[in-house]
Amino acid sequence: MTTTYTTLDSPVGELLLVGEETPGGVTLTSVSMPGQRNAPQPASNWPPAPGAFAEVARQLRAYFAGELTAFDLDLAPRGTPFQQRVWAALDSIRYGTTISYGELASQLGVPRDRIQALGAAIGANPLLIIRPCHRVIGADGTMRGYAGGTERKQQLLVHEGALQPMLTEDGS
Repeated sequence: MTTTYTTLDSPVGELLLVGEETPGGVTLTSVSMPGQRNAPQPASNWPPAPGAFAEVARQLRAYFAGELTAFDLDLAPRGTPFQQRVWAALDSIRYGTTISYGELASQLGVPRDRIQALGAAIGANPLLIIRPCHRVIGADGTMRGYAGGTERKQQLLVHEGALQPMLTEDGS
């Protein structure tokens, strides 16, 4: 399989979309943001293929336009069985809602002493926005750890209506 990529402008910055070309189209392996820790960088042997990502781009644009609340895409992220289990749980967090790390751990049957492993699995999510790790917050409502930055996490949650916009000092 050939790994290919494209970029897409979005309200949270230029997104890098990476996937594997298959006879049926592209299978998405990564969505990352500028400045994201551990984000992939296009390799010299990856051909840019914007057309292969047309459906991904369409759904992301619809999401940012407020017209789409759940993605329906072919995904192929690579991860350990534990990461895959955590990522599948992320998929069940509905648009416009949040869950705490502790609640997610309880839902998955992850013991308290493994909460850091849970956080690491969430942080390793290669499909930002598509797989909604931004919906996992601290028990006290704080924005904790997001590979794309906590400001973007907050921006996505405000977009989804899960958080109220923060007022600036001048009240705007």
